Amino acid sequence: MQSALKNSKITMKNIVQSYPLEWLDLLITVTLNPTKTKVRAITNEQFNNIINRIPEENIRLQKLIKTHVFSTTKEEEIALLIKQYHSSLIALLDQTLENQKEDTSRKLILKKVFKVLLSNIDELLSFIETRFSTNLILDERVPEMYLSVTKKELKKKLDKLKSNASLKLKTHPAFEIILKRLYHFINSTHLHYEVTFRDIFYKKTLVQGLGGLEYNKEEVEAYSALDEFLIYLNFNSKAYMNLFTNHIAKQINRHDSTIEKMDTLLYYYKAFNQLHRKPEMILNPKFHDLETVLGNWFTQEILYLEKKLHLSVVPLQSKKKNPVDKQAIAKEKQKVLCMLSTDQMGLILRASDELRILVAKSMSQVFKTIVPHLSTPYKEDLSYDGMRSKSYVAEERDKQIAVETLERIIKKIKEY
Repeated sequence: MQSALKNSKITMKNIVQSYPLEWLDLLITVTLNPTKTKVRAITNEQFNNIINRIPEENIRLQKLIKTHVFSTTKEEEIALLIKQYHSSLIALLDQTLENQKEDTSRKLILKKVFKVLLSNIDELLSFIETRFSTNLILDERVPEMYLSVTKKELKKKLDKLKSNASLKLKTHPAFEIILKRLYHFINSTHLHYEVTFRDIFYKKTLVQGLGGLEYNKEEVEAYSALDEFLIYLNFNSKAYMNLFTNHIAKQINRHDSTIEKMDTLLYYYKAFNQLHRKPEMILNPKFHDLETVLGNWFTQEILYLEKKLHLSVVPLQSKKKNPVDKQAIAKEKQKVLCMLSTDQMGLILRASDELRILVAKSMSQVFKTIVPHLSTPYKEDLSYDGMRSKSYVAEERDKQIAVETLERIIKKIKEY
């Protein structure tokens, strides 16, 4: 025990040359480990020294990691370094929780040591996950101990955010959706999905970003600071996207004329497309991107208003002079808009033919009969031959979306 406490005075130079986490490792695996040390024998003065040293060690390690990363140009070495730091800190986090569980002294100062220690290790992990996420395998399942600590730290930050948030943020309907989702994650003992490092990284980024939002300035932009931030982070919550489209719809429906409605819709669509997006970020990886869903919604609304504008002009024209236009309108009415891509529709039609759900002389006949009556938000006239050909070389992402769509149909039928 004494040697571990003496080691708190080891110079930075010696630590860097040996093992960067030496002091922290020795503190957790030996000094505060009741199976290896008589923790009760540690004096309050020594505990206070440890409490003061932990934040210093946190800052030192963050600087050291940055120095190590910038001192090498090889991506493989950087990735290995970051993974080593990350896995070592998780192991130390687990051991700290074990030590805390085994503590029977009930010393208030020891409880404080564990609290400060867990908070600083979590901060170090957040630093690595935020700065060097590309060097981590984010789709790995998080250890139970790490998840437990993360939930506690998230709750502290979320409680603080909730009490300190500005009135504008608190009264924004999306803020309630965010709080509900995050508190559900924090308080649930059994989640219906496997929590990965990507999930944790997203939630930490979300909470940290919410705390830094500037909501005091007068807003003159199309979207609020919170909306811009959620679009930036690809917050693809169904509840939020419904809220978003309802808000835009209200702004559009304030106008009486179709032209004014179209102008307003195009203004919001343009503003939406000009907003920044953070790459590789998504709240729910099993659902479509926010950009895809909202982009489709904007496209459908624009098509609808375009048709209204077009139809409103038809009565003013001579029916005899414009027989082609009349036929075009009739043709348009026959089309069924499908929100799947041509590749995804092709997969479903091909499977339906091969399973003999749709029965025709040939597969080509199935496509030739059905496809001319379909359209997508991006294409009015589809090639039945092209769709059939693509169904044989579909990408994995298209297969996944086709399967998810069929699962949603199954779920809906079960609700009837």
